[in-house]
Amino acid sequence: MILQAKNQLTLQEFLNLPTGEGDVTYELVDGQAIPKMSPKFFHAKLTRVLLNLIEQSREGKGEVCPEWAVALTRRGRDWMPIPDILYISYERLPANWDENEACPVPPDLVIEIISPGQTFGQMAAKAKDYLDAKVLRVWVLDSKARSITVFYPDAAPQTYMGEELLKDSLFEGLEFTVEQVFQKAKIPLDTK
Repeated sequence: MILQAKNQLTLQEFLNLPTGEGDVTYELVDGQAIPKMSPKFFHAKLTRVLLNLIEQSREGKGEVCPEWAVALTRRGRDWMPIPDILYISYERLPANWDENEACPVPPDLVIEIISPGQTFGQMAAKAKDYLDAKVLRVWVLDSKARSITVFYPDAAPQTYMGEELLKDSLFEGLEFTVEQVFQKAKIPLDTK
């Protein structure tokens, strides 16, 4: 269900909306409050593994968080997506920032895990929107294809599968294979 407004919601109006019922979380997209898909078990396990990998390699260098809303601009309008995971360095957001609010600046990394009902094409378009909003990297994890596609602001996307080593100059010391992620999450080969 989309929370319809007679007029397009501003960021402040969106932030002032009552919280959703149950476990419904909303993103602000094109002036509308759009419900975010509730993660399932495999999604949650993949999130945990990626969080741990990033946290171990970035300790003391920034924050890695699941489901933290971020205040951005998309096509000239307020946009508040809630990525599955985001990493923000202390260079972008000081370590002493401690407000209980949405992330106020574009993060270094956003990770989106494709959920049932979503397509790779939709996530690729969202990745472009993140990059246009000054996010430095976007990873889209496709559990059906068992792949991670890395989107860059200044280069073509690159898809990693199997035992191909994923490493990025932006995250020195962070390297792993996609298969390691799926094995650590104990995701079976045939996910439906």
